[in-house]
Amino acid sequence: MTTRTRQGPAGIPGGRRRSGTADRQGPAGRPVEEQAAPGPPDAQEAAVVLERTRACVDPELRRAVDSLPGSMRRIALYHFGWEQADGTPGAGNAGKAVRPALVLSAVQALGGRHAAAVRAAAAVELIHNFTLLHDDVMDRDTTRRHRPTAWTVFGDADAILAGDALQALALRMLAEDPHPASSAAAARLAGCVVELCAGQHTDTAMEKLGPDEITLDECLATAEAKTGALIGSACAIGGLYAGADAGRVEALDAFGREAGLAFQLIDDVIGIWGDPGRTGKPAGADLAARKKSLPVVAALTSGTPAADELAELYAAPFREGELERTALAVERAGGRDWAQVQAADRMSRAMHELSRAVPDPEAAGGLLALAEFVTRRSD
Repeated sequence: MTTRTRQGPAGIPGGRRRSGTADRQGPAGRPVEEQAAPGPPDAQEAAVVLERTRACVDPELRRAVDSLPGSMRRIALYHFGWEQADGTPGAGNAGKAVRPALVLSAVQALGGRHAAAVRAAAAVELIHNFTLLHDDVMDRDTTRRHRPTAWTVFGDADAILAGDALQALALRMLAEDPHPASSAAAARLAGCVVELCAGQHTDTAMEKLGPDEITLDECLATAEAKTGALIGSACAIGGLYAGADAGRVEALDAFGREAGLAFQLIDDVIGIWGDPGRTGKPAGADLAARKKSLPVVAALTSGTPAADELAELYAAPFREGELERTALAVERAGGRDWAQVQAADRMSRAMHELSRAVPDPEAAGGLLALAEFVTRRSD
């Protein structure tokens, strides 16, 4: 895939080759907003794809949510931004719709019928939001999409049950879809949920371990399960609905997993150094919660004096005024640079898998634009 010269993470051209560290790594200390900001052509192309996706997927999502019992419906409508907590109309900020956009873009890339996969795309988005509702409870995150999370408004139990209901809606949507690929898609999505849960379980267990008990390989595997699995499944389901052979479907899954891991790496960087005005989340929340995100683990295992300082900080509960010192320790121990270099490398691998699944770079344009959009984001 060489006919385009897009900018990949940290400024590498298109992410299509594995280059040296100097090509992939931005200057040390450069703000993440500068590193991750998308170039205009990719941002515009991705924005068009996402807007079209929302236009055709949102009605399916609304129909599914409206079928829920009243109590569950109220929480889901709030979570998607369609209603305020008191039931009055909301602004409708239901998220970027990246995962359903990947489903539809994969269908289009392989010559399938875009309209035939809308229900499958909506099912993937329901699964994504099921995980968000549960993650917010487990992580005790108080803000999502620039407003209070569902559990802070309705309580833990109701938010968890609403998430369970969204998962059931997703599988019912596929079970009722007459498309010949719906059964295979449902099986793949169910398997993905199991992988997601296993990854979340491992992640939760790792939070209880000491700095010297965790390896980077374990953290990367967990991140792939938690984030890459659903993005890979979205791409693979698009391949199934396009009637692709098994080889192409698996290549799409691998593409999504690698791009998803790049996304998680950038997301972890943003979780430490992002701008709350753009992210909708408190600055440094991951550090305050003592989360062992990928940049943090990279820093802790670096063998540097800054790693020792970070381990000492992480061994004690967070205290007010320590946020800047903790973030600086991660950066001085190389965690930030490592994450950005890794994100670039994962995107390079993703591009290789995409070229296997969709040899024509023009046909793959939507998938490529979306992958580069999410890995060059700043919020």
